[in-house]
Amino acid sequence: MQSSHPNFNFIAGELLLVDKPKTWTSFDVVNKLRYAIRRQTGKKKIKVGHAGTLDPLATGLLLICTGKRTKTINELQGLDKEYTGTITLGAATPSFDAETAPSATFDYAHLTEAQILATVPPFLGEQQQVPPTYSAIKVDGVALYKKARKGQVITPKARTVYIHSFELTRIALPEVDFCISCSKGTYIRSIAHDFGKALQNGGYLTALRRTRIGNFHLSDAWQLDDLVQFIQAMPPLLVP
Repeated sequence: MQSSHPNFNFIAGELLLVDKPKTWTSFDVVNKLRYAIRRQTGKKKIKVGHAGTLDPLATGLLLICTGKRTKTINELQGLDKEYTGTITLGAATPSFDAETAPSATFDYAHLTEAQILATVPPFLGEQQQVPPTYSAIKVDGVALYKKARKGQVITPKARTVYIHSFELTRIALPEVDFCISCSKGTYIRSIAHDFGKALQNGGYLTALRRTRIGNFHLSDAWQLDDLVQFIQAMPPLLVP
């Protein structure tokens, strides 16, 4: 948990580092904190937003801005990010993660550690990456994942991303653990899917944790419940 901060001023603006729980959306976290902050400040209208979405099945660092600090959200969103997680080989899913059931399965017994390690280098550097069809990218004002869930599958346009580092930290087939540092806009789910394809196999993301955004580290983040309790224990600000 982040050390106690007795001088929070949510109206003037704060940057809060939060460890997003699994199954929570990023907006769930924002709404939870907004409710607590409204009660503490006595203001019904106070800006609270996040700087970079995490999928519900992902955990890890979420930057929450309040008050005047929300003006820095675009700047924070542009920072490089670091993730750890697990790719499961031998299957592919429509969402590129465990949200949807496998749509295809593959034999992975023949894959060797040398083959898997040799697949990493081509992913480094500048890439043209196709985001998942199950993503928050909007077409005609509607998020693609909402269209996909209704059977309207739309393949997004490729975008330029940059992979600074890609290290495999454990290979225990069908699971492959990794640590990736990348630019804004990179979909780790797409890397998992493309990694499987590069092995002429299948791959999808089964665990993801964001550990860093720019110079902000997960080790300095609050657990959500602890932060909410801390805010609730603060004396009311009651600014008119």
